[in-house]
Amino acid sequence: MDPRPYQICSNCVMDTTDSLITFDDAGICDHCRTFERTIKPNWRTDARGRAEIERIAEGIRQEGRGRDFDCIIGMSGGIDSSYLVYLAKEELGLRPLVFHVDAGWNSQEAVNNIERIVDRLNLDLFTEVIDWEEMRDLQLAYFRAGVPHIDTPQDHAFFATMYNFAEQHGIRHILTGANYSTECVRNPIEWMYYQSDSVQLRDIHSRFGSRPLVKFPITSILRHKVYLRYIKRIQVVAPLNHMPYIKADAMTLLADRFGWQPYPQKHFESRFTRFYEGFWLLGKFGYDVRRVQFSSLILTGQMTREDALERLKAPPLDAATIAQETAFVAAKLRITEDELMGYFRAPNKTYRDYRSQESVYQVGAWAMRLLGLTRGGKR
Repeated sequence: MDPRPYQICSNCVMDTTDSLITFDDAGICDHCRTFERTIKPNWRTDARGRAEIERIAEGIRQEGRGRDFDCIIGMSGGIDSSYLVYLAKEELGLRPLVFHVDAGWNSQEAVNNIERIVDRLNLDLFTEVIDWEEMRDLQLAYFRAGVPHIDTPQDHAFFATMYNFAEQHGIRHILTGANYSTECVRNPIEWMYYQSDSVQLRDIHSRFGSRPLVKFPITSILRHKVYLRYIKRIQVVAPLNHMPYIKADAMTLLADRFGWQPYPQKHFESRFTRFYEGFWLLGKFGYDVRRVQFSSLILTGQMTREDALERLKAPPLDAATIAQETAFVAAKLRITEDELMGYFRAPNKTYRDYRSQESVYQVGAWAMRLLGLTRGGKR
């Protein structure tokens, strides 16, 4: 627990549930100061940004000549990836392969959204299905480990599979829906530790898993940040950072044009993430990811602080939905609800209780900030 008195930022809604947060004399937090100092001055969404993404898109089109597709886009069915698929095809003239990883937790809304957009844009969809028995075993290991970041197995599978596919098929460009507009404030590392840390993933699984990971895709920070990027020359492009991206406008466009279905909260396209972010993370650890999401929207002018504070008064999920989702997750994992809630009541642990590559991430983040390759980010 943070020994300091409770404090909330006077500008956004981040507070001392982030134990590393700091405030200046005006009560403004370091998340806001980082945005104003390092992100906002270098974030081009005007004609300069458009010209830059058009230049990048032209290079992708040139390299993709003679191929069935010129890039891949990982699509979850959420707002960012859905809008990116539309943008890539309709505005940038690209020929993306839509890539989806089924880790066993898709909501029906996500399935519908993916199918509608892919069909109406006449795109090809490739779906990689993760071996459920191994996924289940790894997710149970994370529950038993007592850490906050129990969504790591799902996230790790997503990007490991996509990078593997890109390498195997000689694809040079991966388009991502990551963006400053809705994600300029990142989750504190103690809330959501680095999902690509294979050292920690293997350590937690070796302690609490019950079967070997044979088919589960495993990557590492050095593999996808160094080897694949600089040796295989696989580039990750974030088009949404080069043009205006307003979440409400994007949702309206997708709904009107494709019948896209919205979700109550960001990332709720996954049933597991809905349970994890809507109940588990807040109820067990006191971490409300809406503070991060709302603060990003406040800083980019898409939400008022007053509206955010009002919405934070109510829990992300009501009691009936929590009961429904708890029963669903327990049944899916083939454990009793009593066992699942036993993990909930068990002592809390952190990523520091297990082996990790945190030092590698810290050095890498320092180097990337020094070179201007990334701005902001996890602490």
